[in-house]
Amino acid sequence: MVLRESISVMIPEERLLARVREMAEQITADFAGEELKLICILKGSVFFTTELAKRIDLPIKLDFMSVSSYGDETESSGRVRIVKDLDESIRGQNVLVVEDIVDSGRTLEFLLEMLNSRQPEKLRLCTLLDKPTRRVADVKVDYTGFEIPDEFVVGFGLDYAQKYRALPYIGRLSITKDDTEA
Repeated sequence: MVLRESISVMIPEERLLARVREMAEQITADFAGEELKLICILKGSVFFTTELAKRIDLPIKLDFMSVSSYGDETESSGRVRIVKDLDESIRGQNVLVVEDIVDSGRTLEFLLEMLNSRQPEKLRLCTLLDKPTRRVADVKVDYTGFEIPDEFVVGFGLDYAQKYRALPYIGRLSITKDDTEA
């Protein structure tokens, strides 16, 4: 048996970049005259954070975090582990957490609570993709690129087994079993 992966375009590159530009304009307006620290949640949001940062017309600082609630499993354990913490304090700063996708919200609920305890001036959440039908935790998303159905997606930073991150679009991943022998 061979597993075959196929990808169909869900959100093309042009539409992604147009929406990122719109989000950056809104963030620029909301934080007008202020400095903003973007916290990129690794690894998936690197592409999105980079494109967003280039378009925000404010003084920006970047920092990175990596969190895990999966370990070696495919289902969340419910326990969040900080793999890489921030390099600098966020006390008294305007902070925008940048995430690639929000589904259940459990990990982000924990992360936002932890970051809020570090006393930022403002703490906001921005996500490229949102799957509200999967939400089980009460997480307020301040800036959303696209709401999507409950499908497995790749591209623009999102991966499947470390593959497909560099696709310039968001695609639906389908995996089928092929029982035929070559």
